[in-house]
Amino acid sequence: MTINEPASSVTIKLAQFLKWQGLVQTGGEAKIRIQGGEVLVNGTLETRRGRKLVSGDRVTIDGKTYQVNL
Repeated sequence: MTINEPASSVTIKLAQFLKWQGLVQTGGEAKIRIQGGEVLVNGTLETRRGRKLVSGDRVTIDGKTYQVNL
């Protein structure tokens, strides 16, 4: 992000978020769990590991929901 870039343009990919939060150990595990239908974003099934998340999004995995704060 640059100085002139609005904060709303800050994103993180779903697989990166799962790794960052320690919810999966590897990118491979993230891929398997996402494509296997184990992850919801804002209450909707998400199978794209490259899905871009922004602050305020909610990610649910293993019955727990995590708020994205970038």
